[in-house]
Amino acid sequence: MEKRRVVVTGIGAVTPLGNNIADTWAAVRAGECGIDRITLFDTSDYAVKIAAEVKNFNLSDFGVDRKEARKMSRFTQFAVAAAVQAVSDAGFTKEAIAACKSGIVIGNGIGGFETMEAAYKKYFSAGNTRIPPLSVPLFIPNEAAANVSMLFGIQGASWTLATACASGTDALGLALDQVRSGRIDVCLAGGTEAAITGFGIGCFTVLQTLATSFNDDPKKASRPFDVRREGFIMGEGSGVLILEELEHAKKRGAKIYAEFAGYGSSSDAYHITSPRPDGSGGALAISRALDDAGIKPEMVQYYNAHGTSTPINDPAETRMVKSAFGEHAYKMKVSSTKSMTGHCVGAAGAIEAILGVKAMEDSFYPPTINLEEPDVEHGCDLDYVPNKGVPGEINCFASASLGFGGHNGCIVMKKYL
Repeated sequence: MEKRRVVVTGIGAVTPLGNNIADTWAAVRAGECGIDRITLFDTSDYAVKIAAEVKNFNLSDFGVDRKEARKMSRFTQFAVAAAVQAVSDAGFTKEAIAACKSGIVIGNGIGGFETMEAAYKKYFSAGNTRIPPLSVPLFIPNEAAANVSMLFGIQGASWTLATACASGTDALGLALDQVRSGRIDVCLAGGTEAAITGFGIGCFTVLQTLATSFNDDPKKASRPFDVRREGFIMGEGSGVLILEELEHAKKRGAKIYAEFAGYGSSSDAYHITSPRPDGSGGALAISRALDDAGIKPEMVQYYNAHGTSTPINDPAETRMVKSAFGEHAYKMKVSSTKSMTGHCVGAAGAIEAILGVKAMEDSFYPPTINLEEPDVEHGCDLDYVPNKGVPGEINCFASASLGFGGHNGCIVMKKYL
């Protein structure tokens, strides 16, 4: 049976670089960094004092009543804001998208950390009867998708996918399959995360995954593939794409950003936090995505890397890319936009997919900033577009995400012709 073709007709994002696509993309083109001192909690006794926060965010700016916004945790508010943007960008009204055979798939790695913290504090300080009544519906991961569903009146499937840092990418892959299969014609798909809290930063700090030496120079802290990298920088935000069956999109005269050509996934079956050192697990996800898309490795001009800026990830991912793309790995451009956005965990893959779409639309390769000396000793010797983005035609890009537990996902998108 021939696969139904799926296209991207709308995009929306809330990121550390801006609360909409235009501001975010302008910052990426300029090589700006969204990392700064943490303002969301007091870091006085923390080893890590920096993160990539979303700034000046107010859900009422996106047409959501303040009373309703108070019933949502931060990660849910981000998803709702990104969804509002994507739906509008796609040219849908609330009534029109609800009337379609539509659904929702949103990835989330952690849930409402700030709500959990507040509930625990009340529990331990005042007892179980003083826990805020809405704690559970505010912190459970599925509430982002649920609130998007309620806002737009979408009564199709509303799913949440949790595969740690691969959640956003895997959500896009699941949504692709749903539209291809004919179960739905339109899907709001993406990821969201908001884990910049005292507990969140504390957990990742004791796990020794965050950078601790750049508190006085936050803009330089995320430096994928560089010899001085020492850990990732926590980010937050959301990215939502409207995925639509091609004929459905054409019938309503929708703008088409890109064709979502393929998706692949795999599991490392190796370690709870570290990727396979040889990159074979991630390479399998990339190869499966290329096969699914019917794309040969040499047809990909740009690869948006997971690129976390950790000592372990970057060499392993470089091996993964070399394994999947062969000699072509040295001919295409590879960059990590996490150097600018930080690591947005469950939202990362969706945000990076959107940046890939914009890169293809604008014929511009985003940079890996802070790449002063590539870690050639550990094999990081590809073209990572160091420090400054460059113009160039992109007809096809791939983007991969690697999550704790060994979850690997990869998408392939191409220009719609």
